Amino acid sequence: MNAIGNISFVIVAAFGGWLAFKGIITVGVIAAFLMYVRQFSRPVNELSMVYGQLQTAVAGAERVFYILDQKPEPKDGAEAPVISGSEVEFRHVNFSYEPGHPVIHDLSLTVPAGKKVALVGATGSGKTTLSNLLLRFYEPDSGSILVGGHDIRGYSHQSLRQRIAVVLQDTVLFSDTVRNNLSYGKRDATDEELMRASEMSHCDDLIRALPGGLDARIGRGGVTLSAGERQLLAIARAFVANPDILILDEATSSVDTRTEKSIQRAMQRVMERRTSIVIAHRLSTIEDADLVVVMDSGRIAESGTHEELLTRRGRYAELYEAQFAGKEI
Repeated sequence: MNAIGNISFVIVAAFGGWLAFKGIITVGVIAAFLMYVRQFSRPVNELSMVYGQLQTAVAGAERVFYILDQKPEPKDGAEAPVISGSEVEFRHVNFSYEPGHPVIHDLSLTVPAGKKVALVGATGSGKTTLSNLLLRFYEPDSGSILVGGHDIRGYSHQSLRQRIAVVLQDTVLFSDTVRNNLSYGKRDATDEELMRASEMSHCDDLIRALPGGLDARIGRGGVTLSAGERQLLAIARAFVANPDILILDEATSSVDTRTEKSIQRAMQRVMERRTSIVIAHRLSTIEDADLVVVMDSGRIAESGTHEELLTRRGRYAELYEAQFAGKEI
């Protein structure tokens, strides 16, 4: 709108100057018309600004009403069973964040108890969505998810989530002491347990170097720590929780190669005899997985061991060769 007003001003000034040069109008008439142009464009500019503010307000209101319209999470019944067993099974699961735009299509997958299953695929293929469904952050549109042979909708939210530890790509740390951050999944953990977990995750030297050790306070989100240090603390927190099921979502995507190797050695120990679901783009981190599942647009494209998938020369082999050739997946 400002540009239109300025262009109008230039046109009036130029045309008026030509008329004044011909003696058709006086300079005073030109000055008057220039003032009229400014007076006319000012309310138009103000209207455009108000319109922009209204659009922003409408967008914000839509988000607020969307949240208000959400149904509260169903309360657990008094007889909700405690979780037992750690085999995870997805049975014909369909899911969409928005109606009419499915992101998971009739997916069936079994993660045997105590085994390590890796989910790989391009961004947006549905890997993280599966972990969100397992944690009951969302409910599937159809199908069922079983843990220990029972539908997770029959478990209490507390018992389900207490037995699953998650290491996210974006590490969540609170503005609190190191002790409280590490013991978030087990509030009665002793200092010995915390330090043992930190040794397994190779962050014990980091904790000892902090002023106050376990009592040292870290900023919100761990702003005072590097990305690698934050992930090491998150992995130590998973150790402390001692879960039956472990979900690693891009757990080593933000650390250097040396730190990644340290984490992998530690993770081998914590994943022993635990059901583990690993989501990663670095295929070097999941070569020892019992099963590799390649996802594409919410579907399972292929599955097998690392060696089997390379032999098939399918999608996984393409991803593997692209990554080790230095290309982006």
